[in-house]
Amino acid sequence: MVQGTPLFTSAALEALKNRYEAAGQGHVFKYFHELSDVAAAELFSQLSSIDIERCNKYYDRTAGEAAKAAAAARSAEADLIEPLASESYASTLGSASAEEISEWTAEGMELISANKVAVILLAGGQGTRLGAQGPKGCYDIGLPSHTSLFELQALRIRRLQQLATRGFLEANIPWLVMTSGPTSEATHRMFEENEYFGLRKEDVFFFNQGVLPCFGNDGKVLLETTGRVAVAPDGNGGIYEALRRSGALEWLRKRDVEHIHSYCVDNCLVRVADPTFIGYAALRGAECGALVVPKKAWNEPVGVICMRNGKHGVVEYSEISEDMAKMTRDGSDELAYNAGNICSHYYSLDFLRKRVPKIEARLEHHVARKKIKCVDLETGAQTTPDKPNGIKLERFVFDVFPYVDRMAILEVDRKDQFSPLKNAPGSGVDCPETSRADLIAQCIRFAEAAGATVQVPEGTDARFEISPLVSYAGEGLESLRGKTLSGNQLIEDIEDVVTV
Repeated sequence: MVQGTPLFTSAALEALKNRYEAAGQGHVFKYFHELSDVAAAELFSQLSSIDIERCNKYYDRTAGEAAKAAAAARSAEADLIEPLASESYASTLGSASAEEISEWTAEGMELISANKVAVILLAGGQGTRLGAQGPKGCYDIGLPSHTSLFELQALRIRRLQQLATRGFLEANIPWLVMTSGPTSEATHRMFEENEYFGLRKEDVFFFNQGVLPCFGNDGKVLLETTGRVAVAPDGNGGIYEALRRSGALEWLRKRDVEHIHSYCVDNCLVRVADPTFIGYAALRGAECGALVVPKKAWNEPVGVICMRNGKHGVVEYSEISEDMAKMTRDGSDELAYNAGNICSHYYSLDFLRKRVPKIEARLEHHVARKKIKCVDLETGAQTTPDKPNGIKLERFVFDVFPYVDRMAILEVDRKDQFSPLKNAPGSGVDCPETSRADLIAQCIRFAEAAGATVQVPEGTDARFEISPLVSYAGEGLESLRGKTLSGNQLIEDIEDVVTV
């Protein structure tokens, strides 16, 4: 029995039990009577917060009998997957003229100046695979400044605000930060301890992505302990519901924001609130947009934006055959399936507020089969499986693409805008060393484009960094023309540089 005075009424408990029994999930109460007052209250609260009927539908539609029937129907009529038509998107790598790019950038800067632009950061990931504790955004990739990913992005926002400020009208770019249960507290603390990296506290909005129960392969909800349901984040596609439930969309509406740039925390080259991308999408009246980069090779394991049954979508490299992956466009060596998705997206606020709620019920979940610690219902002991024993359900942020009426896709140069941080130090691919090298190489290109020479001693690695507060994308470096700069320095003041 639960000892002491319960923190819920017996009628409320009975009603909750009945709900779960009717949903076929009554086993979650098996050890309820053995719990302490505190543990019983916590489980009651957790179970009350779960829409178990809706979660059952998600499971059935994704991994249950309904999913099997849908899969059988689909197998009879395969999806028609086609590459993007070359005229359906623009590219800063050749097809777009310098005049067009300038027009897009100018439009984006005007919108930022008018305080019509916000950014959303997807920051729910942890640094576990990097061998680090805490949120991935706190990670230091080893730059001369030892700046974290969070601070790099904050400094870019500050620089862009400076560039967009016109006279007495101060430009402000609201920054919405989506965290997860494991990263929320540490992310808040990082921002507080660093005084929001020089941004105004009132311009930053934190919100948590949602969670869903984990299911066994039999469709039963798993218990992590006798007093807690096993849950997992609902994927980066949970952003849409999380934005609505948190009040973030209403917060943006009250600030008269109209255009949003969304990106992932683990890209050290991201151009936060990229005015060129914002302007390109806005001038096309787009509801949604995506930045893409050319693939490194036909077999690069990256999702590609293409057409599926006549609608925009993302296909994983495993979904297309080798022959399709190697296809080239007529008359060139360019891969047909070449629009690598980098999770850098544009949204109109109207699309997020008015269209997405009507779309969400139609969005599918995806199955991730995982090893999940759970309670053995026969013994009450927690077990640690050695092979996948359960299912986590998640949505992807690009699941809305097929429902978008006006899509804007812009191809950009990988070396300028994409260097993902996915793997542990020393792995050689998408790791701290490659991220650091890519950012330093970009800073050297900025200096050389301004007319400077960067001298790196033979046999050494460059340690050359230009603070984002000095230059967002290579602008403001005119005074470097004709100078030979030391390749081992951090430039935080354009008037104070080390020459050789």
